[in-house]
Amino acid sequence: TRVIPSLPFSESSVFAGTLLAFEKFVFLLFLSGLVTLCFGALFFLPDSVRLKRIFLSKNENPAVTVGSDNELSKKVPGDPEHLRAGLKGGEGANVKAQEPAARDERVTSAAHNGERASAYSYEAFKKCLLKPALGKNKGTPSDSETLQRREKVKEMMKFAWDNYKRYAWGQNELRPLTRNGHIGNMFGGLRGASIVDSLDTLYIMGLMEEYEEAKEWVQNNLNLISNGEASLFEVNIRYVGGLLSAYYLTGAEIFKQKVVELGEKLLPAFNTPTGIPRGVINLGSGTSWSWGWASAGSSILAEFGTLHLEFLHLSQLSGNPLFTEKVMNIRKLLNKIEKPHGLYPNFLSPVSGNWVQHHVSIGGLGDSFYEYLIKSYLMSDKTDQEAKKMYYSAMEAIETNLVQKSPGGLTYVAEWRGGILDHKMGHLACFSGGMIGIGADDGPTEQRQHYLDLAAEITHTCHESYSPTKLGPEAFRFDAGAEATATRLSDRYYILRPEVIESYMYMWRLTHDPKYRQWGWEAVEALEKHCRVDAGFSGIRDVYASTVSHDNMQQSFFLSETLKYLYLLFSDDDLLPLEDWVFNTEAHPLPVIRKTCLWRNFPWTISET
Repeated sequence: TRVIPSLPFSESSVFAGTLLAFEKFVFLLFLSGLVTLCFGALFFLPDSVRLKRIFLSKNENPAVTVGSDNELSKKVPGDPEHLRAGLKGGEGANVKAQEPAARDERVTSAAHNGERASAYSYEAFKKCLLKPALGKNKGTPSDSETLQRREKVKEMMKFAWDNYKRYAWGQNELRPLTRNGHIGNMFGGLRGASIVDSLDTLYIMGLMEEYEEAKEWVQNNLNLISNGEASLFEVNIRYVGGLLSAYYLTGAEIFKQKVVELGEKLLPAFNTPTGIPRGVINLGSGTSWSWGWASAGSSILAEFGTLHLEFLHLSQLSGNPLFTEKVMNIRKLLNKIEKPHGLYPNFLSPVSGNWVQHHVSIGGLGDSFYEYLIKSYLMSDKTDQEAKKMYYSAMEAIETNLVQKSPGGLTYVAEWRGGILDHKMGHLACFSGGMIGIGADDGPTEQRQHYLDLAAEITHTCHESYSPTKLGPEAFRFDAGAEATATRLSDRYYILRPEVIESYMYMWRLTHDPKYRQWGWEAVEALEKHCRVDAGFSGIRDVYASTVSHDNMQQSFFLSETLKYLYLLFSDDDLLPLEDWVFNTEAHPLPVIRKTCLWRNFPWTISET
């Protein structure tokens, strides 16, 4: 037996202590390695997103460190009052650029999403429609006058499309006077806005040769690899909305593939301390920031509030619940924060989650937020009770604080600036006649006729603003003796906007009062007389001028919205019936999600949300 020589007491104690410490170190090293191995295996298992949610907080993306909310680094030209939802026609810019958090926002559970997306059943979806999307006879009206008027609108669409194809093919919009294309900088380097915006209009109108041209361009030329600065709002309503609608109407897989890919590129915009997305995103890097003109680096109500419809459908098609989670988080925050007099101001800080200014409007900057509340309820097959409650509470606050009657008896919706009314209504706010109309039937029983009457009154007011050219100004006032009149030269332009015609279409569907079709025909004649030029349609600079001055821009929303709403106005109600379809704010029809029906016909069709 080997004997270790004895040591003095003090030395042996030190030696034994050293051995003990060494053994503890080895044991702890082994234990930490084992724990690391177990947790590492757990986090890298297939479909690990659900497991990560058990261990990580809901805000697993690291908060972004930013400077003060009003710290600006860029400046965007243009008056936001002249831009749709604060953006139409605007050029990029502004606040602290925010680096995206982990790239996993775009590719969360990519394999899982791919499997679920490929499993989505278009046939199951079609079985859940109550009626054929295009009606029994493609909505063809029985009386000859209405049919003739509808055919005229179809001819206008073909004329606008043919000139876009001839002079601006592949670019975003047509400049009809100079006969060239316009790219702009709202779409982050994406091209073909007029093509994507027109897909469903061409299909609905039966312009199949033109539709096939558009589809082929999307398949071969719509390049989503972009490194430009895009408006989250505009890309969502035009590109995402247009591709979703084209898929649901036709079943063409290319549209589903493209829209899911594009949707993933928008997710990094939500990487803020509150989850409220910023307004501008670089589609390549994922960096996002706020508009330069937006007060104190804020996000805009009509932008972050106009994502819900499209993102729910992105979850349906992709099987990725992240899209739905992002927009539900927005709703959660809005429910939590205090609303002045029950109203929703237009500016909210994505850093603090607080309102930045107390400016309230159902026109630009606020408009489509309210629209998406009632449409979220309708699109859910009337199961989204939270959206319903938010909408009718907002309507009550709007009626109490904003709805006014002019000395001449016209009902209008004023703007609210910190408790002071601005007696002005924008053309953008004229969508509200249709919105209030489609929401009337689901309001409190004693209020239903009242809401329908209010919708008719607002639509009448907007019709009154369409004079003397029968085209309306960008904004009109009700003070200093004015009655639905633009008193400022800067408010007199018309850029082929659809909102008044949109309300005509809804009010026709709801009441079948022939005046709405007559008013729509007046608009057709005015568009032909004042806006049609040799190579397309153009907006005009002054609706009151006897000599027309054109702005040289055929907006993509003219093809997507204005002409589509006119065509539907002169069609039977079974063309895109409102029981089955909800229009996004760019007039792209999205189907009602009947989850029970979808599950019964094809369980994998339902996303996990």
